[in-house]
Amino acid sequence: MSRFTLRRAVLSDMPAVARLNRHVRKTCLPYLPDLHTPEEDLVFFRDQVFPTSEVWLAQAGGLLTGFAGARLDWLDHLYVDPLWHGRGVGQALLAAVRADRPELNLWTFQDNAQARRFYERQGFRLVATTDGSGNEERMPDAHYQWVRDGSLEDRH
Repeated sequence: MSRFTLRRAVLSDMPAVARLNRHVRKTCLPYLPDLHTPEEDLVFFRDQVFPTSEVWLAQAGGLLTGFAGARLDWLDHLYVDPLWHGRGVGQALLAAVRADRPELNLWTFQDNAQARRFYERQGFRLVATTDGSGNEERMPDAHYQWVRDGSLEDRH
């Protein structure tokens, strides 16, 4: 079994995160339109993700194998290098993000069957689907939610 470690990201990790994001999207989601240049990806992660999100990294041998980015009760990013799929990286990143949260929401593309199966196995439930008119890619998506057992009892 290959070993990896988790740690919180720092700003100097941002270029590697942006590169992995692009690689995973091109490799695992080839049906998505390529709307941005690598330079625009860097600006997005520098100006929008890193200043507002808790970003976790998975690394093995000094190489980035996956990352997760969350803000408030939203998981905005969870990307794992395809060479590391099925090795627990996604589960570990998700566990780090969920550790102090009573609830977590996310969007994924309806066509991303692998991600949908993963999230459902991790206890997320489908809340809604859309036609994609609300996302940049204009691709049908799905809203999932996870709630820690007993954490929302007082809300109902």
